[in-house]
Amino acid sequence: MYEKIPKIVITDCDHPSVEIEKGILKVIPHELVEADCQKEEDVINIAQDAVALINQYAPISNRVIESLKECKVIVRYGVGVDNIDVEAAKKHGIIVANVPDYCIDEVSTHAMALALNCARKITLLDKNIQHQKWDFSKAKPIFRTLGKTFGLLGLGKIARAIARKAIGFGFNIIAYDPYIPEVNLKIKLVPFHQLLKDADFISIHAPLTNKTKYLFGEKEFNAMKKNAYLINTARGSIIDEKALYKALKEKWIAGAALDVMENEPPKWDSSLLKLDNLILTPHISFYSEDSYIELKTKVAEAVIAVLKGKKPLSIINS
Repeated sequence: MYEKIPKIVITDCDHPSVEIEKGILKVIPHELVEADCQKEEDVINIAQDAVALINQYAPISNRVIESLKECKVIVRYGVGVDNIDVEAAKKHGIIVANVPDYCIDEVSTHAMALALNCARKITLLDKNIQHQKWDFSKAKPIFRTLGKTFGLLGLGKIARAIARKAIGFGFNIIAYDPYIPEVNLKIKLVPFHQLLKDADFISIHAPLTNKTKYLFGEKEFNAMKKNAYLINTARGSIIDEKALYKALKEKWIAGAALDVMENEPPKWDSSLLKLDNLILTPHISFYSEDSYIELKTKVAEAVIAVLKGKKPLSIINS
């Protein structure tokens, strides 16, 4: 198929090993280059003659894409592709693929765990006990979740998995997704303003786009219930963190639980991190030993499919 051995570049990867990818890719002749690209220039310098890129966080901008003379496919480790200029890739005939279904159970369970943690104030009580304070009144008020309203921003596969789990806890489910005309599940579709107004918990499951960046700001926090909680396992920049700090500090909302932040790791001296009504986890919602294997397997299989003249399972810019 190729006059020379095709070059496949892993632009960046914070996984401890890429042995799974190597094992799958060996079915085709190739040269695999493992890089640690941080900037556009890093990708340009190492990938100009690559036929395929496997990418995690490195920026794949229009400038980078214009430098890719041989590239057929860019596959992202994950669901979101906000670090890739998808339209530029399409213009240059490069397929952009992702793995949209590898961590549905993990992220939905993590979001549900964060919501229940907020509801029962587990983290706050645990911190108090570590300081030898055996006093449940420190967590007041706590309300039962049965019959409360669980709101979903976005209604993709992960959000629907959360809906199924939340229904099991007795929540009523509402959702806002402008791209979903109707649903057959026990979910009520509502406008965004009604989601803010009616939800006791809002869980974010939307991609980061120009429309969703800083979607939650002061106006939105003021529109939420004072006893409401915001959960984010999607992208940090969907929330304006300065506005979130004000909303939590001044008790516009009851609390928030974030697995993602705009800058990761955050600045450790940030005032936001010192608030008792904020729960943080280090961008781990995607992870389990099972999802880890599945992600790496599907990424490598997508590369093989394209290099064999076939379509990968998930194409972003078809």
